Amino acid sequence: MSEVDVPVESAWAEKKRVTRAALRRAALTLVGERGLGRVTVEEIAAAAGVSTRTFFNYFPTKEDAVIGWDPSVLADMAERLRRRPRAEPALAALRSTLLEVLSPGFADHRDLLLRLQVTRGDPHLVAHQVLRFGDTERELVGALAERRGLDPAHDRYASLVVAAVLAVGRAALMAWCDDAGQSALADVLAGHLDVLAGGLAEPQPPV
Repeated sequence: MSEVDVPVESAWAEKKRVTRAALRRAALTLVGERGLGRVTVEEIAAAAGVSTRTFFNYFPTKEDAVIGWDPSVLADMAERLRRRPRAEPALAALRSTLLEVLSPGFADHRDLLLRLQVTRGDPHLVAHQVLRFGDTERELVGALAERRGLDPAHDRYASLVVAAVLAVGRAALMAWCDDAGQSALADVLAGHLDVLAGGLAEPQPPV
């Protein structure tokens, strides 16, 4: 297929993907070198080769650029959860969804590891990351409740499952980051989620 045969939407989507990646990379590099307080949105945009106006078309704040916040990824995750088999238990469906979106085919784990390392070094970025985890939680509760045919505002089970899984997910991410990404992220997450699924049974201490 030649360039002229590429659908306009595909070309536009690819351009957006490249621009978003360039902005995230510039933000992460500059903040990693100088610290969040010494980097401006204007500098991030200039480093990515775009205008400040373009920056705000992709990220509402410089913090979001650093942590890699992408609403389309969250929407895709929620849609994948909705499409899981109806007979599949809620915990299993959410587990499969998270492992799928964190697989090497979907995520750049080297980029993610650097983001976690930079974020952990700045309390303001940590707080902002927690804020975005809240957005993720609400979106996934809505998707899980929809699968169960219930109103998200009144589905306490969906809220508990998502809150528990995301808490375990955060612990897995931190463990993976502490290990400098030596193990496969999906394996680390799966191991943590297996403990949750097993009822948080206390492991026997090593002999």
